[in-house]
Amino acid sequence: MSEPFIAEIRMWACNFAPRSWAFCNGQLLPISENTALFSLIGTIYGGDGRSTMGLPNLSDRTPMNPGDGPGLTSRRLGEIGGEKEVTLTESQIPQHDHVLTGVAEAGNSGQPSEAHFMGQDAESAAEVISFTSDQVAINAQLAPESLANSGQNLPHENRQPYLGVNFCIALQGLYPSRS
Repeated sequence: MSEPFIAEIRMWACNFAPRSWAFCNGQLLPISENTALFSLIGTIYGGDGRSTMGLPNLSDRTPMNPGDGPGLTSRRLGEIGGEKEVTLTESQIPQHDHVLTGVAEAGNSGQPSEAHFMGQDAESAAEVISFTSDQVAINAQLAPESLANSGQNLPHENRQPYLGVNFCIALQGLYPSRS
């Protein structure tokens, strides 16, 4: 491993931090033992600036470059954002309906296909749909109660696909020169 710059962050696929590195888990460190690191990151990630400084917290987070781009929201270095779970309100869901259609004809096929629609049981006319029909025109709509609402105001998972990996920050190494 090449000599890192102080405050350099690398992904690390082990369950321990290498010597002279620390996990980016938001922990507070004493400034007196990490003066070079403090001179670079200050209190961007926490700490009181007198005796403690904070490390970045990348636990359950995705790193993002500071700045902005065309059509994007500006982000500051060390800014935290986003939510793990989101509960959608009615006003956030586009207007739509759930219509399921079929035919009001006797079923005459036991095999569903793109050419068949739902039909009633030919012998009992039961409401339990158990056959398909060769009827070409859709001429029946199921009762609206048959398609219940879902969600019940519960949050849904909002994270992008992920792979568990640790992020570590170099506590010692080369001091980066400023240009």
